[in-house]
Amino acid sequence: MNLMKYAIALAALLGAGTAPALAGDFYTNVEYNGSHSGSDYTGSTTDLHLGYEGDLGTDNFGWYVQGGPAFINDDGATDNDTQLSGKAGINVAATEKLDIYGELALQTNDGDVDNTYSSKLGAKYKF
Repeated sequence: MNLMKYAIALAALLGAGTAPALAGDFYTNVEYNGSHSGSDYTGSTTDLHLGYEGDLGTDNFGWYVQGGPAFINDDGATDNDTQLSGKAGINVAATEKLDIYGELALQTNDGDVDNTYSSKLGAKYKF
């Protein structure tokens, strides 16, 4: 495990120790993501996260943070890989029918490969 992984793990443990002072709930999230290029299966990643979610004293603004191991299975690989991944997001009820949400995610990588970062921004309208 490299220094970045130790730093992320330590930050998660310290954050978990302060979480009971916040108003919210712990949860687990298991997520499978399969990848294909056309009809060719290229691999998958399964995240096993522990998370914490809450609000800021109003039903209009919710947030969450979660993190844990990411099990990476490349098609045809004889050796699978385990990295760390995490996500943080918000949800804002702009109106009674419109929610706006955003998410930032990261996944560590070993060796000469850069860490992976992604972002998501969206809106959900309820009919």
